[in-house]
Amino acid sequence: MTLSGLGGRAPQVLSLLRIVAGLMFMQHGAQKILSFPAPAHGPFDLMSQMGIGGVLELVGGGLLVLGLFTRPVAFILSGMMAVAYFQFHAPASLYPLVNQGELAALYCWVFLYLAFAGGGAWSLDSLLNKKA
Repeated sequence: MTLSGLGGRAPQVLSLLRIVAGLMFMQHGAQKILSFPAPAHGPFDLMSQMGIGGVLELVGGGLLVLGLFTRPVAFILSGMMAVAYFQFHAPASLYPLVNQGELAALYCWVFLYLAFAGGGAWSLDSLLNKKA
């Protein structure tokens, strides 16, 4: 396969991006809510901003892995990451490398892309749309 033929695999690679991003994002929620795979940074109220963020990370990441409700979930998570970046990282510095906000910024833009692009070929959204 030549490089020019890679475009034919875009829907599958989009699905891989969605799955990997969802799995990685779920880890943040699992840490906050379940203290897994690493201990939580401290006790917090589930109804606090940190607790709600953890639920969104865990559940939203899981929905992204499945490719279910991809567009609305990705849009919500993109907004959540924008808030996280501007609330917790940007005040420290203009530069993401300095303010340690690269991950929040990258998640924000990946999720925004998924909100527009959808779940790809390997998603429950795609399967449900074929049945409809």
